[in-house]
Amino acid sequence: MQLVLKGAQLVDGTGNLPIKDATLVIEKDKIQVVGGPEVAYAPDAMVVDLPGCTIVPGFVDAHVHITMPPVGDSAALLRNEPRALTALRSATHAEVTLMSGITTIRDMGGPDGVDLVLRDAIASGMVPGPRILAAGRCVAMTGGHGWFIGREADGPDEVRKAVREQLRAGADVIKLMATGGVMTPGVEPGSPQFTYEELKAGVEEANKAGRRTASHAQGTTGIKNAVLAGITSIEHGIFLNDEVIELMLERGTYLVPTLVAPYWIVQKGRAAGIPDYAVRKTEAVIDAHMASFRKALAAGIRIAFGTDAGTPFNEHGANTFELQLMVENGMSPMQALETATRSSAELLGISDKVGTLEPGKIADVVVLSGDPLADITAVRNVKGVIKEGKIVKGL
Repeated sequence: MQLVLKGAQLVDGTGNLPIKDATLVIEKDKIQVVGGPEVAYAPDAMVVDLPGCTIVPGFVDAHVHITMPPVGDSAALLRNEPRALTALRSATHAEVTLMSGITTIRDMGGPDGVDLVLRDAIASGMVPGPRILAAGRCVAMTGGHGWFIGREADGPDEVRKAVREQLRAGADVIKLMATGGVMTPGVEPGSPQFTYEELKAGVEEANKAGRRTASHAQGTTGIKNAVLAGITSIEHGIFLNDEVIELMLERGTYLVPTLVAPYWIVQKGRAAGIPDYAVRKTEAVIDAHMASFRKALAAGIRIAFGTDAGTPFNEHGANTFELQLMVENGMSPMQALETATRSSAELLGISDKVGTLEPGKIADVVVLSGDPLADITAVRNVKGVIKEGKIVKGL
C-alpha cells in the first residue's frame, strides 16, 4: 500500500526551492513521486494531511559516539563500566536518536566493537535505531586522544596493522587521531599526535579496502598532516588557517565541525561534574572553534553535519541543536538543512540511497511542525519519522 504525505511544505535536500503544497508518495521502502497537489496516487493509499508542517529528508549525523553517556565525565564512566551495560544503554541512545529524526549516523569510535554489534542489530530489526556506519575502535598513538576506546599504535607499520584490525572487525570507516583533544587528560587540542607518515599509512590501508577515513584533528599542524595524507573528513577543525583551508578546498576535504560539543561543556561547566581539565581546555578553544567554522563556511569548504553526541551533556536525541549553532554562525537555514541531509550523505558515500527526497531513494523522511526555513529551531519539533518506508514515530 502506498503512503502519501500531503499538504505540507517540502524541502528535498537538494537546494531546490521548497514545494509549498507538496505531495510525497512512498511505496514499500522507496520514494515514488515528489510533487505538488496535482500528483496522483492509488485510491487505497494511506493519506496523511500535514498542514502547517515541513517534510524534510531524514537527518544524517556524521559524528556520533552512540556508546557514550552524555554525563559530566562520560569518558570515565565508559572506561569503567561492564560492556554488557554499555551495549544496553547504547540501544536506548539509538532509539531516542531515531525518534528525533536522525535516520543515519556515523559512529566515530567506541569500545570493544559495541558500535559494530549495535549496527548489525539495528539492520536486522532486533532493536530500533538509525542506520549506522561504524568506525569500531579509533586508531590513536600510545596515550593519545581517545586511547581508552581506541587501538593504540606507533609508527606507520603499526598503524597499518591497527587499521587492518578494524577492517577485519567490520568497520565501515576508519578514524585516525591527528591531534590531542578536550576529553582525554594529559593531551592538548592544539598538539599534533600521529605524524603525516602514520596518517598516510592508515589512509592507504583504508582506501585499499574501499573505506573512507575521518580524523579527529583540532590543531593546525595535525589538520594539515591529515589533509595532506588524504583524509576524507576533518572532525572539529578548531584551528584552521588560510593555508589549511586552501588545501582542503583543493582536495575536497570535508569539515565536520561539531560546534555543539564545546557549547555544552562551557554552558554546564565544572558545577555539573565535567572534569576541570576538560572545561579548561574547552574554554581556551571555543572562540577559535566558532571562528574556524565561519572561515570555512565563507571559503566554501564542504561542511557536513556532526555533533559528537555522547560528550558531556551533548544528548543523544538532541542532535539537531547543532543546526541552530550553524545558523547563528552564518549559515542560512536552507544551507543548514542541506548540510544535515545531502552533504552528510555525500560524505558517508551513501547519497545514492539517502539524503534527499527524490524518486528511487530510500524513504527516510521527517515531518516537522512549523517551518525551519523561517525558524531553524523547528528542526526540534519532530511530528513524525519514517525510516525505510515504515512509520516509526507519529503520523
